[in-house]
Amino acid sequence: MNIEKLQQALDRVHEAGLAGIVAEVRQDEESWEGAAGVADIDTGRPMVPRMRLRVGSVVKTLTTAAVMRQCEAGEIDLDKPIGHYLPRLVPGERGATITVRMLLGHTSGLADYLPYAYPSLRAMPVVAETSPESIADNQFTRFDPVELIAMGVAAPPVCAPGGSPGVYSNTGYLLLGQLLELVTGIDAERHITDSIITPLGLTGSELPTDPRLEGLHPKMYENWFGMFDPPRDFSVFDMSWVGPAASLVSTVADMNRFFALLLAGEVVSPSSLEQMQQTHPVIAFDGSTVDYGLGLHRTQRPGLGTFWGHDGSAWGAGAVSMTSEDGRRQVSLAVNEQRWNRLDASGVPQPHPIDLALLEFLGLAMAG
Repeated sequence: MNIEKLQQALDRVHEAGLAGIVAEVRQDEESWEGAAGVADIDTGRPMVPRMRLRVGSVVKTLTTAAVMRQCEAGEIDLDKPIGHYLPRLVPGERGATITVRMLLGHTSGLADYLPYAYPSLRAMPVVAETSPESIADNQFTRFDPVELIAMGVAAPPVCAPGGSPGVYSNTGYLLLGQLLELVTGIDAERHITDSIITPLGLTGSELPTDPRLEGLHPKMYENWFGMFDPPRDFSVFDMSWVGPAASLVSTVADMNRFFALLLAGEVVSPSSLEQMQQTHPVIAFDGSTVDYGLGLHRTQRPGLGTFWGHDGSAWGAGAVSMTSEDGRRQVSLAVNEQRWNRLDASGVPQPHPIDLALLEFLGLAMAG
């Protein structure tokens, strides 16, 4: 592992314009952690590797693991319709058709509730016609997950249940949170903490109930494609708008530890992991198509092999975590700035030097 080259590549991400970044790379028994840039633009406080950041949808893999464990215990059947468990939340024909497996793999056809909870984003995916006003307006809003689910269920379907490609939707993962609460008797965040986060020793991770983070963390800057100018710090934010779908706070070390244990068969059974790794195409929020299983992405890099993991985004922060199929190579990174791209005349986000620098760092780290 060439530590000097890794640090230089990380520095280039900051030099390309990103506020700050932290990363941990593991190869066999070696590990390296690094940081570049600033945790606070105003004071120049530097980023440090063990900082805690919001890592967004990375938590979907933890939520999936919790669901799979309940399947192993006989409490949940992946192929039963969600209406069997939660008939009032998904009534009628869709409740009888959409299975738990479809929710985990984003093939339920349920629309995402976000544009309905945040009205200024209603024009998504036409970014140029949106406004970030409702993001700021809801900084301290305490959302009820049942009300958010109702928004997604009431919206026009985005595909037929079980259709291909699937369409990424947080609505499904809030439903999975309600399912976990039904079968365990405690809220999903507490169950995921007690069954996954704490036993696996993820000491820097939590599903917070307070808008303010504890411990060492940076400010987190949201650009919304240049519509916040200067970028707005949203490190204080009520994350009830995503709950078990995207509210996780973690460290790069914890993300690597979790995915290493998962792929080593120490989190769910081999048969559960095999089902999580059965992939299909899913259309992501940005319009790209990802190779998605049950709570897991598959990434194939020419000459480097197959990697499993997840990425995530929250207001002002985001993360990527990938582990090679043989478990020998890992990279996790987290950033404290989001949506830095600017829009062209047609409203399409344009490539930014940050994008290329991130890809170069990831390629170097994945190559070992």
